[in-house]
Amino acid sequence: MSPQFDTTAMILAAGLGTRLGALTQDRPKALVELNGKPLLQHCIENLISNGFHHIVINVHHFGEQIIDFIDHHHFDAVIQISDERDLLMDTGGGIVNATPLFKDSKAVLVHNVDIISDVNLRDLSQQFIDSQDDAWLLTQDRETNRKLLFRDDDQLIGWRNKADGNFKWVYDSFGEFKEMAFSGLHLFRSDLFAEFEVKPQSVIDLYLYLAKNNRILSKPIQPNYWFDLGKPEQLKSAETYLKRQPQ
Repeated sequence: MSPQFDTTAMILAAGLGTRLGALTQDRPKALVELNGKPLLQHCIENLISNGFHHIVINVHHFGEQIIDFIDHHHFDAVIQISDERDLLMDTGGGIVNATPLFKDSKAVLVHNVDIISDVNLRDLSQQFIDSQDDAWLLTQDRETNRKLLFRDDDQLIGWRNKADGNFKWVYDSFGEFKEMAFSGLHLFRSDLFAEFEVKPQSVIDLYLYLAKNNRILSKPIQPNYWFDLGKPEQLKSAETYLKRQPQ
């Protein structure tokens, strides 16, 4: 039986971490260290400081190491594991698989384990609960090959890969749109993915499908810092930046 909390945070920690090369040969990406502390610990502590006391973590690659890490650390939160060690479910399938664990929450925040930022997740989650929307995709105006496409009213209408020219549309192609980069953070109603089959699938594909009948909106963010730590050089940049910040 799942505990009852107004909000749940899900940390996506099942990825193979191949872009980090040798750093993930003997450990999951979640346990790669940033300034002496595993990325997973940074993420958990940040979520707790933002008021999330129910956390779900999905695991696959070296999943037993993450389970052992949680068992040997005391965090001020109820932490549950969504086990994908038998089959990696991708970003969407992982959420569908974990849906029973947060079905009683008013809102679910999904947080990639390799994202480090100072986004005010407490305020955003409350604003989302108070809204009439089904999901908020936290977005940024930054350069990247993959962009989410939105109408002027911020409703999701598509996705594009600028590198290969590939588009995916909610409906047919749309004349005018604005492009935004996905931040690896999103909020949604806890039952939004309940009707999908549990299988490997992309969360972007699921959102494009849901946008036909649901309010799936862009929510732009402008944090003081935001790092995607998928590559060694990005880890170095974050380490340097954070060491310069006052404690």
